[in-house]
Amino acid sequence: MIKVFVIDDSAVVRQTMAALLQGDPEIETVGSAPNPLIAAPLIRKNRPDVLLLDIEMPGMDGLTFLRQQMAESPIPTVICSSLSTEGSRVALDALAAGAVAVVAKPRLGLRQFLEDSRRELITTLKTAARSKPRLSRPPSGAGAMASASAGAGVGASTQARMPSARQTSVAGLHALSVNKPIVIGSSTGGTQAIEQILRALPADAPGIAIVQHMPERFTAMYAQRLDGLCAMQVREARDGDRLERGVVLIAPGGKHMKLRKSAGQYYAVVLDGPPVNRHKPSVDVLFRSLAEATNGDALALMLTGMGDDGARGMKQLHDLGVRTVAQDEASCVVFGMPMEAIKLGAVDDVLPLELMADAITRFDARG
Repeated sequence: MIKVFVIDDSAVVRQTMAALLQGDPEIETVGSAPNPLIAAPLIRKNRPDVLLLDIEMPGMDGLTFLRQQMAESPIPTVICSSLSTEGSRVALDALAAGAVAVVAKPRLGLRQFLEDSRRELITTLKTAARSKPRLSRPPSGAGAMASASAGAGVGASTQARMPSARQTSVAGLHALSVNKPIVIGSSTGGTQAIEQILRALPADAPGIAIVQHMPERFTAMYAQRLDGLCAMQVREARDGDRLERGVVLIAPGGKHMKLRKSAGQYYAVVLDGPPVNRHKPSVDVLFRSLAEATNGDALALMLTGMGDDGARGMKQLHDLGVRTVAQDEASCVVFGMPMEAIKLGAVDDVLPLELMADAITRFDARG
């Protein structure tokens, strides 16, 4: 049984959640509380497998509690909050703090929404229960509540060091032909993994195209957040964007992204269409498009995530001679997508997350 603990200041939400989850034979609601201060001792006494956590609560907000919990004793956590709608920055902060997933709930028609979304919610909780959240460091500075501004300070500090590097990139590096693109696919746990990789790369790293499973409106804010933290320029991809050195293109939520090659340059193709492997954007769509365009001089990374999206596309790339790397199980939040790629014989190397940036640097220096 998957033991779920619900933390939400709304009695209606707590009661509705308990009733909805009761119908699944694999899930047991082991408790609930109106805020983290009341929940904390109950969780210590009877540790759940998954937390279902609201953000806006009296006494202590959910984001502060999440950061403290991940720094002390990580528990897989699913955020269910009205603050997550419209791609809220708070939802991205929650993912950066270690939440496995974010479920948006409306402020009106809540009970009906939860009943309609029961299947998706249960699937998300089961995915979370299989995840392995990583111990994080507590935020520094004026305390947990200041961590968002502290993060902004890191971004500002990074940007303060970057202008000359970016100016150099604009003046020369972007004019170079990019014949060695890098593609990355990820899902559950990927927002943190991608951030860790990109923050370790120099401003003149090869162009990178990324598919991270993420809803509409989230990807633009996610790209903006990364752009403030990284030496490379990060943006949500637009149709026709050139994949240049020093540039990271993130597939928009709700759209697919392909790469096409013209006159030695790679360009993003952003398009609509049905979900592939239940996802839009899909990693397979990106990887297969590169397989059609490349001469084999490229690098593909498969990061943490649930399911098998991207495995078959990575096999196509591997068979063409593209260098393929999968994240190892120990550093994955969910070892699903990398495992499926490994099973297909699509992977050259299996590396911990900490070595992924080095793999990119070595690939670029290869000549």
